[in-house]
Amino acid sequence: MLDMDVTQELLFQQLGLDSSPEAIEQFIATHQLDINTPMHQADFWTTSQKDFLISHWKKDDEWAMVIDQLNEQMHAQ
Repeated sequence: MLDMDVTQELLFQQLGLDSSPEAIEQFIATHQLDINTPMHQADFWTTSQKDFLISHWKKDDEWAMVIDQLNEQMHAQ
């Protein structure tokens, strides 16, 4: 269990990305995926980022909800 609330900002920090609200908004806007591309298979992730996303999705832990939210946002358009 994590001792803190898992947020999108913490997810971006964990992925080694800029976690400011503006940077998150920009990342989502510039990394939109088509419906046939699973988020974890996008070519812009590093291997460690992909592994983190997949592992926490499979565990269905605290991170899974935030990862699901990001997935929805990246498939919004």
